[in-house]
Amino acid sequence: MTTMNLGNLATFRLVALRGSFSAAADVLGISQPAVSLQVRQLEQFLKTRLIERTGRGIKTTPAGMALLLHAERIEQSVNEAVESVNMCSENVSGSVLLGTGATACIHLLPPMLQQLRERYPLLTVGVSTGNTTDIVRAIEENRLDLGLVTLPASGRNLEVMPAQREEFVLIIAEAHSEQIMELTPDGLQALPLIAFEQGSGTRDLIDDWFCQAGIQSRPIMQLGSIEAIKRMVGVGLGYSIVPQMAVETPRDREGLHVRSLTPSLYRQLAVVMRKDRILSKGISEIIRLLQSTS
Repeated sequence: MTTMNLGNLATFRLVALRGSFSAAADVLGISQPAVSLQVRQLEQFLKTRLIERTGRGIKTTPAGMALLLHAERIEQSVNEAVESVNMCSENVSGSVLLGTGATACIHLLPPMLQQLRERYPLLTVGVSTGNTTDIVRAIEENRLDLGLVTLPASGRNLEVMPAQREEFVLIIAEAHSEQIMELTPDGLQALPLIAFEQGSGTRDLIDDWFCQAGIQSRPIMQLGSIEAIKRMVGVGLGYSIVPQMAVETPRDREGLHVRSLTPSLYRQLAVVMRKDRILSKGISEIIRLLQSTS
């Protein structure tokens, strides 16, 4: 081998950042032995030990720390070189990896992605779902190009561009709509709440809405899927508070009674990416479309 394998370098950097071979393997979707092999090949090329195993896990050697200082700049330079070549083409092409929440993935992205496919058939957009924290981490580690997340979002070297401001609404089965007299935290606290699972930005906003009134929300169910929540509400098991986009069309709110809350509750969506990310034509177009929904 006469040149450094950039894939092995990226794997080593991920192992060092995550603190274990197994964690890096989970991120990369490969086996732990495969990760160990890539790091070992890099060590063989450099003729030095980069990572040492200890009783508490792993430890990056001084040589490994020195390499880490250069690894991020190398990855950035490679990305810049690829984007510079792509910019020479008049076509919008290449691939973009976008992370977002499940609700936006279901209700916001499909028409936008269809529009992109029709306009730019050479552009490939990959989508993954997760909460704001997971998406920001993936962006920092260059596993995603950009994300559409619920604010607040903070991270190292992160560019935050406001997009859509969206209202949260109450949903309950049409047959049980008479149960709702007041759409305030006080008026809802005695009714069965079906909520998003803890750990999501959406759940944090809803909990804070109750907390501002001195009330702690106590859901009878906590689910990770907006469609599962709507199904449970639709059969009369309780009420929920969901983003407006989840019940925007008649089909989306079939069998549901939808009303605004008092006081009103909103979330701010934003497009996030690394500050050092080169704006390819594909990324620029996706950002434009995401911000145009506001």
